[in-house]
Amino acid sequence: MMTPSESHTPQEMMIRKLESIFALTSEEEQALISLPIQIKFLETNRNIVTVGDQPSHCCLIVEGFTCVHKLSVEGKRQIIAFHVPGDIPDLQSLHLQVLDINISSITRCKLGFIKHTDLHQLCEQHPRLTPALWRETLVHASIFREWLLNNGQRSAYSRVAHLICEFMLRLKAVGLVDDTTFTMPVTQAELADATGITPVHANRVLQALRSDGLISTSRQQITIPDWHEIQLAGEFDPLYLHLKEEAIT
Repeated sequence: MMTPSESHTPQEMMIRKLESIFALTSEEEQALISLPIQIKFLETNRNIVTVGDQPSHCCLIVEGFTCVHKLSVEGKRQIIAFHVPGDIPDLQSLHLQVLDINISSITRCKLGFIKHTDLHQLCEQHPRLTPALWRETLVHASIFREWLLNNGQRSAYSRVAHLICEFMLRLKAVGLVDDTTFTMPVTQAELADATGITPVHANRVLQALRSDGLISTSRQQITIPDWHEIQLAGEFDPLYLHLKEEAIT
């Protein structure tokens, strides 16, 4: 298992993520290894892109965590996605000229920026990588649909349990889970903005999950003692993540 403190190449993380949802050939892996990627580091709570931007590159998360959010007229924030290493949260910018979302770091991040022209050329030279990247975008859309159900129809207790289950499997797919322990550096305010509850309520739910023995926590580390029980509590079915079975077993 890789840990957040280790150094990974952006190409390695991109391959790990795509292989969790798509079978790559050795030739395609080599093409991804050769892809030019510019590395940048970003501190916590910094914008990567904002509504109205017209980027000429996509952003790959190599290390750290980000969130996608929108703001109301009053400045209230709704987090609509969390992204983990290996994700490309603005992949839609490859085909949409103007972005309608904000993407911000929630931890210190190591990011890889890939020019749109290089991605287009990659897909022209290796046509099967087009559906691979499309599948990545479609999985993000599937996650968004599940979040709508989660926030609209489940209790706060189930919402948070469901989100914890999702974090674990998405991190496991890219080798960032040690048995059942993983990093989830989400503040109570961010958890509240993602699940439609108040920070105080988020704190109470986390306390209840700990009391019920569904999670144990140490700083930003979460351990799940009983995977089956937390799945039941969160009404969690991993189908919507569309991960290959071997990526999460």
